[in-house]
Amino acid sequence: MKSLSWLITGLFLYGIAVAMLVQGSLGLAPWNALTSGLVEITGVSFGMMTNLIGLVVLLLWIPLRQRPGVGTVLNVLLVGTSAEVGFRVLPQPTDLWAQIALFSGGLLLLAAATGIYIAPGLGPGPRDGLMTGLHERTGAPVWLCRGGVEITVLAVGWMLGGLVGVGTVAEALLIGPLVHRTLPFFRTVYAGRSAAAAAEVETRAGA
Repeated sequence: MKSLSWLITGLFLYGIAVAMLVQGSLGLAPWNALTSGLVEITGVSFGMMTNLIGLVVLLLWIPLRQRPGVGTVLNVLLVGTSAEVGFRVLPQPTDLWAQIALFSGGLLLLAAATGIYIAPGLGPGPRDGLMTGLHERTGAPVWLCRGGVEITVLAVGWMLGGLVGVGTVAEALLIGPLVHRTLPFFRTVYAGRSAAAAAEVETRAGA
């Protein structure tokens, strides 16, 4: 139950963070740029398109012989849905300082949310699983698989009219170092709470 609550909380916050980045209007990371491009030509909402892309990517796991976890499935269902909640409560600023503030807050929240939902270890997101699956099936380095996929996705998103800009570069440069800090932090917090809960149960059992 604790693992599931961490997972759902992390995925919900991840979707809110995505909404903040979109509303900041400074540029999006590759997969979100693709989403915004598809939104432009289809008229489907950003949240729904996020979920649909996640589903399509998950189907690509089949030939790669990847096995999804509960975290993978909930990622497909919840991130786009919670992003729609974010769009409803977050106005789109027009002043540059407000755009920068909203984008920066979204980037920090995205890093924290990533650490929270990964900490329980209930399965990777569909996009991460695609990259690791390509690595396992082709033997190519992970960095090459990830870079190849994300450059392709970004190029397609840009050609479709997706939101690409200085924020795209900022997220590409900063999200890695930020997650490098948040992931071990939340893993430690999660493990600490789990250990404390186990100790409490053991104490009660011995009483």
